Amino acid sequence: MSELAVELYGQRIGVLSGDNFRSFDITFDPSAVAHFGSSSQVMSMAVPLDPTRNRGHASRRRNFFAGLLPEGTQLESMARNAQLSQFDTLGLLARYGRDVAGAIQIWDINDPSEPRTPRREAVTDAIVSDMLRDLSGQPLGNAKRGGKTSLPGVQPKIVLARSVNGWARVVDGYPSTHILKPVVEKYPTMIFDEEYGSRFARELGLAHFSTQLEKFGSTDALVIERYDRDANHPSGRTHQEDLAQALGVPTIEKYEKYGAVTLKRISRLLDDTDGVNARRTLVKMLTLSVAVGNLDMHAKNISLLHNEDGTVGIAPMYDVVPQAHYDTDGEFAFSVNGVLSHAGFTRADLVAEVATWGVGRAEDLINETLEIIRALAYVETPHAFAEPRLQDDVLRFTQNLLEGRAAGASQ
Repeated sequence: MSELAVELYGQRIGVLSGDNFRSFDITFDPSAVAHFGSSSQVMSMAVPLDPTRNRGHASRRRNFFAGLLPEGTQLESMARNAQLSQFDTLGLLARYGRDVAGAIQIWDINDPSEPRTPRREAVTDAIVSDMLRDLSGQPLGNAKRGGKTSLPGVQPKIVLARSVNGWARVVDGYPSTHILKPVVEKYPTMIFDEEYGSRFARELGLAHFSTQLEKFGSTDALVIERYDRDANHPSGRTHQEDLAQALGVPTIEKYEKYGAVTLKRISRLLDDTDGVNARRTLVKMLTLSVAVGNLDMHAKNISLLHNEDGTVGIAPMYDVVPQAHYDTDGEFAFSVNGVLSHAGFTRADLVAEVATWGVGRAEDLINETLEIIRALAYVETPHAFAEPRLQDDVLRFTQNLLEGRAAGASQ
């Protein structure tokens, strides 16, 4: 039976134990309950720090920790390199849980080499280029020895730490500061499209972190500053959880059609954060996603920030990837006023959907957001390697919405 220590903001909060695949659970440490408060949601909205566990909520707790792991080929590669099954959640967390999303750190209590001293290993541009080109051999940039990083998501990526001395690989739980995404064969314009989408998020005040394209030798990468890192905190981290974790659902249910997560359900959850401001932010996130064709605004691409004092707010917007031009089914991650097809969305659908959330002056907020997007799209040109019609698409979607037509209508 595995036993894994779980830390949050440098405080031991409990122990994960049990069957690695199905029946593991967390036992919270009384000292953590005393420190953060009984039933504190500082770790997760779905997993309060209760001294006595609610057996009916065990799946929520398992879903939260499983949600720290990646999906798809990244998970397969990490499992293969660790000689574990990709379904061995505790085994994978023991191997890779030292540097995850948020301020949690996990390690094996029975490993005599733990807790290890985190450190960095300087890397050259040539080494970074090799890492970006060897995502199966070095998933997330994890070294075969000392690589302790996990990060949710499907899109291939590595993580590194950046300082005044340059780039470094993180070892034994040193906090990574940046995510680097390479060009992928199936969607060769994706990182260039995402860089364009990030400009709109910053213009709308939805993101404050840097997102820029850089070259490592001859290898292009999108370099994204992590918003869940805090150099002023002893742990180097700020805690966050995505909305799938916050709602207690498994990763597969991040899309509405695979589960019960809806935009209205997310808006209700935000009542327990900073309420009206968080819901208004969600309105802007939704409007931006429809206007630029960010179809993948699913529950794991929306997150909450948990401060150490227990206050909670909506996290900056990330993974804003215009993708209506990709060869997909064209469906949005969530239905909007009962409509799933992005091309069929209208401004009236946005207004009707948001009205169910209880947001005041919602139509004015949607119109203001669309006007800002349109103004920026007129003057901002995508990177030369982005989808050639990207700027025209964003202008067309936005103009259509402002004039009451379906987003995908021809002009």
